[in-house]
Amino acid sequence: MDGYPLLPPEAGRGAPRRITEVGEEVLRRPCREVTEFGTPELASLVDDMFLMLYVADGAGLAANQVGLDLALFVYDCLDEKGTRHVGHVVNPVLEPVAQKDRRLLEDVEGCLSVPGAGAELPRADRAVVHGCDRDGRPVTVEGTGYFARCLQHETDHLHGRLYLDRLAARARKQALREMAERREEVMARRVANARELGHAAP
Repeated sequence: MDGYPLLPPEAGRGAPRRITEVGEEVLRRPCREVTEFGTPELASLVDDMFLMLYVADGAGLAANQVGLDLALFVYDCLDEKGTRHVGHVVNPVLEPVAQKDRRLLEDVEGCLSVPGAGAELPRADRAVVHGCDRDGRPVTVEGTGYFARCLQHETDHLHGRLYLDRLAARARKQALREMAERREEVMARRVANARELGHAAP
């Protein structure tokens, strides 16, 4: 993605949407498959999600994080070599990895729906997702390092699972305490980011 604009054109066309937070029911139910492609509504949703990704300083964002239970996520994330990956996947399916080929990496993971918190969590160091784009064209996305973590994290969202669910009870409680302590600071930064991008915060 060398030379790709820091703010992709999708974000420039987007409108603000509220990001859902842990405890909201939409984050807990499996998302519905997208069945209509190439529609203005789907294109607008992708644009809006890209805008909110940058408003919230994120690496990935799933549709249920803006309140819609649709199987779709967007991403702007670096892999283990520092290569930038920007795009979206509709109806993603995470390719299973054979146990003998699976290597776990421990790293700090956070979530835009758990603002201000982070925790060490092991994830596979490689991930492959199959799906399609907003026009229905097949896509396959492969990631390593933190980008692999992003693909797994966002796919989890579409199954109604948060990264908190993968933590031990003590670590989960600590993450929620961090969220309570830092949420106001994170929200203020999102408001400032939205204004910088020419929008009022949702």
